[in-house]
This record gives sequence, C-alpha cells and structure tokens, in this order.
Amino acid sequence: LITQIQITSYDISEKRETLKKDFIEKARKEIDRLLPGLKESIKKFLIGRLVHEMLGLGRLEILLADPFLEEVVINSSKEPIHVYHKKYGWLKTNLTLEYEDEIANYAAIIGRSVGRQITNLTPLLDAHLPNGDRVNATLYPISNEGNTITIRKFRKVPWTITEFIANKTVNAEIAALLWLAIQYEQNILISGGTGTGKTSFLTTLMPFIPPNQRIISIEDTREIKLPDFLHWVPLVTREPNQEGKGEVTMLNLLVNSLRMRPDRIILGEIRRAREAEVLFEAMHTGHSVYATIHADTAMQTYKRLVSPPISVPETLMEAIDLFVVMFRDRRKGIRRVYEIAEIPYTTLKTIERINVLYKWNPSSDKIYQNRGSKKAIAKLRMTTGLSNEEIEKELENRKKVLTHMVKKNINDINSVGKFISSYIRDPKKILSEIK
Repeated sequence: LITQIQITSYDISEKRETLKKDFIEKARKEIDRLLPGLKESIKKFLIGRLVHEMLGLGRLEILLADPFLEEVVINSSKEPIHVYHKKYGWLKTNLTLEYEDEIANYAAIIGRSVGRQITNLTPLLDAHLPNGDRVNATLYPISNEGNTITIRKFRKVPWTITEFIANKTVNAEIAALLWLAIQYEQNILISGGTGTGKTSFLTTLMPFIPPNQRIISIEDTREIKLPDFLHWVPLVTREPNQEGKGEVTMLNLLVNSLRMRPDRIILGEIRRAREAEVLFEAMHTGHSVYATIHADTAMQTYKRLVSPPISVPETLMEAIDLFVVMFRDRRKGIRRVYEIAEIPYTTLKTIERINVLYKWNPSSDKIYQNRGSKKAIAKLRMTTGLSNEEIEKELENRKKVLTHMVKKNINDINSVGKFISSYIRDPKKILSEIK
C-alpha cells in the first residue's frame, strides 16, 4: 500500500481526506485479492485498522473519535491509557501500549506532522494534530516513569448561544445584554480557570457581530469558528522550527492585524504585558476587542491585568466595558457564567471599582441580578440614542428572540447567525413572526 500511494505527494493539512479515500480504495483491493469472500463487516474492520495504523495513531484513534472525551493521556507503557470523560471525569481504559518505543513513535509522528522533532536532545513537544487537538509529549528520562503523551481534544462542532441557554450555562436575559453590547461595539473580556469554557463562550457570542463588519481572530490553535457569512479572517500563531527560526507570535499577529482594517479583533488569550499593551491601544483607537484571560472572578481579573507581569495602567482599564467570568463545577460536571461585571466611570478605590451586575448562585443553580449597570447601559444610551426605557424594551425583545430560537431548536452555528442577522436587519418582521 505504501508503494502504491505516494504519501509525500499529499499536502497532509489540505488533502488529508483525499489521502484517506485513496488509501481505503487501495486497501480494499488488496484485501479482496488476498482474502476473497470475506464478510463486509470484517473487511471494514480490517480497513479501519489499516487506516488507523498507517495514517493515524493506531488504537488511540478509537479514543480520539469519542465526542465525550476531553483528554487522552498516556503516562507510560506500564499502565493503561487514561481519559477524561465529560460526565464521569478521569477513567482508566482497557487499552495499553506495550512498549515505550511505541509511545515515542506516536510522539514522533505528531511532531513530524507539524515539522517538529522530539528526541533525547529535545525531549519536550508541544504541537497540534491536523484536526486542531492540542498535544504535549515528553520522553524518558525527563518523565522518569516512561514516555508520556497528553492530547486535549476540542469540540468539532462549535457551541452556539442557544445551546448554552438550553443547558443553563447562561440565561436569555444575560445573552440579550451581551448581544446588544456586542452589536454596539463594547469591549468584552472573558475570564475563568482552565477548562471553564472561556473560548467556547467567546465563540457563541461572535454571531452577535453585524455581518457587514470585518473580524480578525488571533489564536494559538484554531478553536473559534464563526458563521460562514461573516467577514472573518482567522490568524494562527506558528512555533519555531528545529533551528529556532520562523516563529510567529500572538504579538506579531496582533500588531499586523491593526494594519488589516479590522472592525473587531478577537484575541485567544492575554498572557504577556506587550500583548495587553497593544490590545488596549487597539481599544483606544476605535477597535472593538474580545479576549480571554485566566482569572476566577471579576476582581481577580482586574487585579491580574493591573499587576505584574501584565501591568496594564489603571487609567486604561476603563476601556473594558464588560467582564464575563466562567466557572466549572467539577462535582456536578457543569459550566456556568459566574459573574457579569463592569468598571464604572469612577476614581474609587480598587475594591469598589468592580460593579458586579449578575452573579451565579450555586445552591439554586440560577443567575440573579446583583446591581444595576452604571456604565454599560450609559454607553448604550450614548451609542444608540435610546432612552433607558427603550433599551429595556430592546433587551426584552432580544430575550424573546433568543427564547424562541431555543424552543425551535435552532442550534446550528450558521442558522443561529442568520436568525440573529435577520433580527438586526428587520426586527419588526422577526418579532411579528415569533408572535
């Protein structure tokens, strides 16, 4: 099969499916020739094993294909493969890799697919599979029990705001407020701990952007997916090659994106002072910005931004209109919007600078209003020309639209995006149809 298909002639990233189809076709012919009269079910099984072994990661492919698994972990050949299940948490599988060389081989395959090497000289690997899953690998003796591979899987079909309302991650009232804020170009920062769903929630908010605006997204891994009809240019960072050359960082892409005439900029994650500096500069020069950062509350988010190593001057912080904080309850296996907050136009002390508008109550599993808005609504009045009463009515109308989409099971990202755009274009028509 290897001699019949010249694998090197395929660009793996762009023609992987074509390669797979050609391989399956040739494999079927070989099996028919060598084992005539074989049952179709056995034939399919053998072809599947060949595809996994020759083009994939062997038995790991079975686990990688399971949509309920978030992590696939190999600790060494001495113990079974572990997985993190969305419902049941950490589990042991009945799969093992017999030899350390087999684990090292899989790590090398992953490295070659992205032009990297993992050897005794460079025993650490951080890479991404062609489907976007994140991979980390280490070799013995750095991991002194044996070679390791950790694969973090990403959802192939992006979440939508209607799914998040249906599963109680957020309610329709908050979603309506964020919709109005995003449509009228307010800057939003989403924070939370690891695995709380920051990027997923950010993705669900992006269809609220009007379709006639240019969007630039900057990420380490392509996680964000927007509706097809939006004017969107995704940019992705690049790791350096073996000689340490060719690296393209988030900062490089962020500076470059400002020259691409964006209306909106989406940044995967704020990590360093220089990235934050350029990002806040973008906010102050009229670009709407959406980003994520690691912090557990709105207060912690504020403190992390103004403290070293990020050290954003406090005078620039008012450029952020809304904070959204995500939370993951590991015991119940749920993710929730924990807080919605703002920084009012004020010179009060730090502890009073954060105005928490909404807060999640873990005992009742409901999000309740904590305080009225002092800044976000005032800014909406200024940008829309609407009175407080008109803004309240508009929020109520959008809440009806979102509730209607949930009831009608409008969950596909393109369908959600089109329905939202239809409302922006002709609200009276959509509201009358709902009524």
